[in-house]
Amino acid sequence: MKYLPLDPEIFVQNRKRFAARMEKNSIAIFNSNDELPSNGDALYKFKQNSDLYWLTGIEQEDTMLILYPDNPDKNFREVLVLVRPNELKEKWDGRRLRAKEATAISGITTIVWLDTLDGLLQPWIHSASNIYLNTNENDRKANVVPVRDYRYAREMRRRYPLHNYKRSAVILKELRAVKTSREIAVIQKAIDITEKAFRRLLSFIRPGVMEYEIEAEICHEFLRNRATGPAYGSIIAGGDRARILHYVSNSDECKDGELVLMDFGAEYGGYCADLTRTVPVNGKFTKRQKQVYDACLHLHRFAAAALKPGILLADYTDKVGEEATRQFIKIGLLSKQDVKNEDKSNRAYRKYLYHGISHHLGIDVHDLGPRVTPVAVGMVFTVEPGIYIEEEQMGIRIENNFWIGKNGNKDLMKKIPITTEEIEAFMKK
Repeated sequence: MKYLPLDPEIFVQNRKRFAARMEKNSIAIFNSNDELPSNGDALYKFKQNSDLYWLTGIEQEDTMLILYPDNPDKNFREVLVLVRPNELKEKWDGRRLRAKEATAISGITTIVWLDTLDGLLQPWIHSASNIYLNTNENDRKANVVPVRDYRYAREMRRRYPLHNYKRSAVILKELRAVKTSREIAVIQKAIDITEKAFRRLLSFIRPGVMEYEIEAEICHEFLRNRATGPAYGSIIAGGDRARILHYVSNSDECKDGELVLMDFGAEYGGYCADLTRTVPVNGKFTKRQKQVYDACLHLHRFAAAALKPGILLADYTDKVGEEATRQFIKIGLLSKQDVKNEDKSNRAYRKYLYHGISHHLGIDVHDLGPRVTPVAVGMVFTVEPGIYIEEEQMGIRIENNFWIGKNGNKDLMKKIPITTEEIEAFMKK
């Protein structure tokens, strides 16, 4: 791993939080992700199962976690399962974790090798009343591949058909959404690295630069600061391409007089940052660009103030939509007649702001969390309104990350330049 060792107490506390929600005399089993083939004899870069990482901090493939808080043998109430180090395999693929190293990362003292697990697991399951199994229940998933979690669940039901099965995802959706202060410290580190990359870009961008050159600068700054790399595919979209929400080609030239929208974030210690800024390629906003940018910044600040504990995301989105309507009338995108005649199922403002305003952020950039229950203290959200004008070939989005507090939210990106004046001053330098 490139990043410095994290505090294992992050994962100790996460396991305690999960175990406290388990029913009595239950066992919970978590699996790592598959290693997936790409082409020929190659594999895609391995990415750990987010739930397993949240509970252990272990990034290695072929890892399992067994939680059995009521196990009569207290030595086996938390068990980390690792693949046994193999000298020949290590010559090809690199060193695998030893038991002491895994304990230092996870805080789990009982380590067993995967090839010995079956003989241990069966008596534990026979003595347990309930079995918690894990599946990916992120509402945005689009998974048609029968991944390990689903294969394992099917096999467990075949071998132990009379047990009572529970869904770990129900608990994890609530727990992972609410971040501890230790988790926030890691997210803040990812954000600080992202800030360094953005400041680097303000002195790099100029007419004629290619989008992929900007992306290269981002990657360089990430890696030199110990980030794992980008938390997601960076979006570097000049001119009219900024209206494509998931534009990832990053292949065109940034031209004089255009804006360039940049949506990127570092991953550090398994946690993600997610920043969007839109800047003038030549370092100076036109009068119209500034007008639209300031309207977007007003929406950003309005949304950040509206995102409070207790509000439903649907009501929050509607509230921001009402303010967007007022702003769009103000800058000449909508008329009062447009609003009067709008379809209530497809509001007039949606022509210029056609995505959601916020999403959960954490180990995943679109992190696990409830979408139909009220916003709670401790959650981390993006706030990212945008204005996309086809007629003017312009797209602007502004995004910061916020930790929800009881007496006000903490803007984790408050040090990153955001106003037109700040951006122009830094680009002039």
